[in-house]
Amino acid sequence: TQVLRKSLQRGLVLSTGSFLVYEAHKLIFGFAEVHASFKVEDVIEQADYLYGSGETEKLYRLLVQHKNSDDAELLWRLARASRDLAQLSSTSAEEKKQLTYDSLEYAKKALEKNESNSAAHKWYGICLSDVGDYEGIKTKIGNAIVIKEHFQRAIELNPKDATTIHLIGIWCYSFAEMPWYQRKIAATLFATPPTSTFQEALRYFHMAEEADPNFYSKNLLFLGKTYLKLNNKKMALLWLSKAKEYPAQTEEDKQVQKEALELLNSI
Repeated sequence: TQVLRKSLQRGLVLSTGSFLVYEAHKLIFGFAEVHASFKVEDVIEQADYLYGSGETEKLYRLLVQHKNSDDAELLWRLARASRDLAQLSSTSAEEKKQLTYDSLEYAKKALEKNESNSAAHKWYGICLSDVGDYEGIKTKIGNAIVIKEHFQRAIELNPKDATTIHLIGIWCYSFAEMPWYQRKIAATLFATPPTSTFQEALRYFHMAEEADPNFYSKNLLFLGKTYLKLNNKKMALLWLSKAKEYPAQTEEDKQVQKEALELLNSI
């Protein structure tokens, strides 16, 4: 279905809710040991099915059994699953922190196994950013250049990945609106501190939309928010309305709808 296709393409971030709960299709997982005869292709097929159906906990249980794998495709999926599990409201603060650090290790290992894997670069950048939340603003800003480099490398390897293009847009937006005290920190960390503009962020959000139209509610929201920053209310209304009307399949989509509505009411 189109919903399943979009969810697989999104790969994000960023998605913590469930799309559908499929009780049929009896997959075998949750076993204590990984059988030596398993095929990587079969595990990946099961993993993508579970990811597409929003089965975050089952997906993690399936993939964590392969944490010592040498296959980059399995490892970046495990990094993503660990991060998604960390994002669930049912996950404790202690577990969330452990999963966040674990996800970075899995993504790092995926890169070590295959430096030419686009998804490994994307998820390494995402997970490195997440770890910065625990290590303070200096570390987060200090990692910013590395994060952007991995996103850019991911796009070089897969120019049609709308999600990664969107993430560079988020990077640009964040630096464009960075408060003065964070700019001061950045100036102490870099000879030439990273900077960006809302115009640059807008360009990436539009590029993402061109790569895969209507692929992600948050991209629509940030198109609207960026146009607001640029004082273009007409275009802001257009994109915020699209974000508000986007079919809510995840908790993140619902939050996007809520924020879009609040912004529309404020204009």
